[in-house]
Amino acid sequence: QVQLQESGGGMVLPGDSLRLACAASGPSFSNRAVAWFRQAPAEERTFIGKISGSGRSTNYADSVKGRFTISRDNTKNTVYLQLNTLKPEDTAVYYCAAAQLPWTTATAPAGYDAWGQGTQVTVSS
Repeated sequence: QVQLQESGGGMVLPGDSLRLACAASGPSFSNRAVAWFRQAPAEERTFIGKISGSGRSTNYADSVKGRFTISRDNTKNTVYLQLNTLKPEDTAVYYCAAAQLPWTTATAPAGYDAWGQGTQVTVSS
């Protein structure tokens, strides 16, 4: 079973950037698609985007398209989420999650079977 750990969160000003990392341990990480989700207080966990096991395919929610970018380095067993032009409404706990297959159409949390503990991103002036 793969285990995931997010890092890189923090408190930033509106307009700033952050890069989150999702480090994985366990077998065959490059064979698993990885998604990022976020959850603000009192809200549901929502899909941000996902990347295929190879890293060649990505897919994003319309709300973040053009501002957020997902990449991965399978030699380091790590997936990244680059957050640009951050807004106060981006404040949330950010989670990475792995699917069982190299690609998935799933955008709901139920489509992923391994989760990290999350990292807090706060955007405030």
